[in-house]
Amino acid sequence: MKILVYGINYSPELTGIGKYTGEMVEWMARKGHEVRVITAPPYYPQWKVNPRYSSWRYRREEGEAIVWRCPLYVPKQPSTLKRLLHLGSFALSSFFPLMAQRRWKPDRIIGVVPTLFCTPGMRLLAKLSGARTLLHIQDYEVDAMLGLGMAGKGTRSSVVKLASAFECSGLHNVDYVSTISRSMMNKARQKGVAGEKVIFFPNWSEVDRFRDVTAAEALALRQHLGLPEDKKIILYSGNIGEKQGLESVIDAASRLTHQPWLFVIVGQGGGKARLEKSVSERGLSNVMFLPLQPYDVLPALLKMGDCHLVVQKRGAADAVLPSKLTNILAVGGNAVITAEKQTELGQLCTCHPGIAVCVEPESVDALVSGIEQALVMPEINTVARDYAGRTLDKDNVLSQFIADIRG
Repeated sequence: MKILVYGINYSPELTGIGKYTGEMVEWMARKGHEVRVITAPPYYPQWKVNPRYSSWRYRREEGEAIVWRCPLYVPKQPSTLKRLLHLGSFALSSFFPLMAQRRWKPDRIIGVVPTLFCTPGMRLLAKLSGARTLLHIQDYEVDAMLGLGMAGKGTRSSVVKLASAFECSGLHNVDYVSTISRSMMNKARQKGVAGEKVIFFPNWSEVDRFRDVTAAEALALRQHLGLPEDKKIILYSGNIGEKQGLESVIDAASRLTHQPWLFVIVGQGGGKARLEKSVSERGLSNVMFLPLQPYDVLPALLKMGDCHLVVQKRGAADAVLPSKLTNILAVGGNAVITAEKQTELGQLCTCHPGIAVCVEPESVDALVSGIEQALVMPEINTVARDYAGRTLDKDNVLSQFIADIRG
C-alpha cells in the first residue's frame, strides 16, 4: 500500500508519540509498503527544536520513507493558548506539502493525533486522491486539557469550544479511528464514532529486546551513570511535564530520606527546572536527575530500576495512556501506577493481579505505600513480562493494524 503518515511528532524524538510513529513507519517500509511522512522538526520533550533542524524552514529527507519537515511555533513554556497556537502553526505550514501528495495518490492517510487541527486538510486530500483516512488517537487533546485544568474559565467558552468542535468534526468524518487502549476506544464511541469504525491499536514493545536484557548490562549502565550500588533505585523515566504530577515524587522522596533508596528521574520537559529547584531548596540527597538516555540503553536502564514510577495527575489516566509502561512490563519491572480504579490503568491492575501496584493519584501517602509494596515484590515480575509477551509484541500489534486498515 501507499501510506501517508501525517503528524507533528516523529523520529528522532526518543520518547512518546514520535518514537512510536517513527517505529511504525520503519516497520511498514521494511514490510514493503511505500511510506511518506509529513511532520515537524523534532522538539519533544524539551519543547525546543533540535539544533540540527530549523523551526522556520521546510526540509525534505530521504531514507526508508520520504519525510517532509514543516515549520512550526514551539513555545518555551506551553500554556493552553500557546499550545493551540503551536498545533495550529503546524496544521497551517503542513497544508502545502500535504496537498502536494495528490499526484502520488496514497491508498491510506494516517493522521496521528495530536493535532486535530490537521484533519480538515487530511480529509480534503482524501477526497482529491481517493484515499481512505484514519485518525490514530495517541492523546485526546481536549480531554487532557480539561482534565488537567489547563483551560481557565475565561478561555473555556471560546478556545476550548473551538477545539471541541475540531475534535467532533475530525472524529466523525474519517473512515477509521484507532486508539491505544480499550477505555480510549469507549471514549471514541461516547463522542459519537460508530463502533465498527473504531480500531484497537495499542502502543507496543520490542518484547524480546527488553525481556532478554541481562543483569550485567544493567550493572554496567549503573556504573557508567555513577549510581551507587548499595541503594535501591526508584526510577522515573520519560517526559517531565505538567500531566505527570512529579511534585508528589519529590514529596515522597523527602519522607524517605532515612531509607537506602535513590530516586532517579531521567528525562526532559517543561517541569524539570521547577523540580530541580525544589530538590535543591529542600536539600534532598536522595534524588538524582539525569538527561534523557539513548534508546539503545533503555532496556538496561529499565532493568536497573528496582521500582518504576508511572505517575500522572488525577483525571489524566484515561485521556493519555503512558507509553513508558509497555517497556516496563516487557522488562519484568515492578511499577507503581497512580490511577483511579475505574480507569484503563486501574482496570489493568485489577484484571491482572500482581502486574503492578495501583495507588490513588496525587496522594503522597499512597505513593510512599506503593513504593514500599513494589520494593518487596519478586525482582522479576513474571505477571508483567508474560502480559507484555502476549499482548504488546511489536510485530503482532503492527501486523494486526495493517490487516485492520486493508479492509
